[in-house]
Amino acid sequence: MARYTGPRCRLCRTENKRLFLKGDKCKSDKCPINRKRPAPGKDPKTRAKKQSEYAVQLREKQKLKRSYGLMEKQFRLTFEKAQRLVGKTGENLLILLERRLDSVTFRLRFATSRSQARQLVLHGHVFVNGKRVNVPSFQVKPGDTIAIHPAYKTNKVLMASLAEYERAGVAAWLSLDVDKAEGKFNMLPQRQDITDMADIREQLVVELYSK
Repeated sequence: MARYTGPRCRLCRTENKRLFLKGDKCKSDKCPINRKRPAPGKDPKTRAKKQSEYAVQLREKQKLKRSYGLMEKQFRLTFEKAQRLVGKTGENLLILLERRLDSVTFRLRFATSRSQARQLVLHGHVFVNGKRVNVPSFQVKPGDTIAIHPAYKTNKVLMASLAEYERAGVAAWLSLDVDKAEGKFNMLPQRQDITDMADIREQLVVELYSK
């Protein structure tokens, strides 16, 4: 599956929003959003004029897609799956994105960013219900247990990431046993529980794809 390999801070500057693509750097003074760096391009001021309806919808889609580290084709397939589910398509889309194994791994503090979580999964360090799963898009179900391979539990990067649990805990739909480096996906998340996506207007994404 294709993935973005360019500079990630450039994506945050394009969207003028902190997408948390580089872990701890996004929380530091080195973050380009904190430093108020302009959007990339020769003359960003020329793009400061009023945006069209389509442009607003497109930017909302790009924010969501880039936050979860998906390319266009994969994001579109996830949206089409959300359309087939009962309920609001926008909320279904967010829930499907949160159920991805790389996203759950990130939410459980096993990694400081979704790209790092994706790497953990691809390298075979993540187990679901006792079985190794190396597919980042794997859909985790309520009741599933997600654990780190025993040989990786002493990794310094993992231990540093788990230290964040003491400060901020984990998402409301998850539970974590730090000592075992094992978590559980207790239930499907509700829209109001996905607090770091509170400013995302998913309905605009639905309107964009409905054209």
